Amino acid sequence: MAFVQPPLPFAKDALEAYGMKAETFEYHYGKHHAAYVTNLNKLTEGTDLADKSLEEVIKISFTDPSKAGIFNNAAQVWNHTFFWNCLKPAGGGAPTGDLAARIQKDFGSFEKFAEEFSTAATTQFGSGWAWLVDDGGTLKVIKTPNAENPLAHGKKALLTLDVWEHAYYIDFKNARPGFIKNFMEKLVNWDFVAHNLTAAY
Repeated sequence: MAFVQPPLPFAKDALEAYGMKAETFEYHYGKHHAAYVTNLNKLTEGTDLADKSLEEVIKISFTDPSKAGIFNNAAQVWNHTFFWNCLKPAGGGAPTGDLAARIQKDFGSFEKFAEEFSTAATTQFGSGWAWLVDDGGTLKVIKTPNAENPLAHGKKALLTLDVWEHAYYIDFKNARPGFIKNFMEKLVNWDFVAHNLTAAY
């Protein structure tokens, strides 16, 4: 069974007023994400990984250096699908409810979390991702290079920001800090993050 690219959870132009052009999604979703799906299907066709879930492929291939190409494409399919769901029109700001209480408990304040997350995204050298994760019951901020994700390390992903250059160059040129600030203030889908916090994994 072939791996498929899920549809975006919003129209390509839905975030135009919030700092991300439709052109960004034409390339990032329509070209980059789609290419990872195509490559993954080519790499797994006819193998014992072809019928496994995307999550299983990530975990199996991460620990096998001979499957590095499979891991990179599988993880990027998963990462991008997850990232799109972290975005919504008129998002951003601070969360509420149980999620807000957990952030307060584990970081001291929402402001401290936002600073730590933004710093992780800013200081990830080269390509990679910043994440809010649940690590054994404690919320933490981590960053990962290239395609790596929390799933590969046994952690539960709650929120991510893609800091590969292609994620922001159309909208923010080389100004990654501006992209991060815009994400935190206008785009974070806290409902999705709150759902992840309570979901089983």
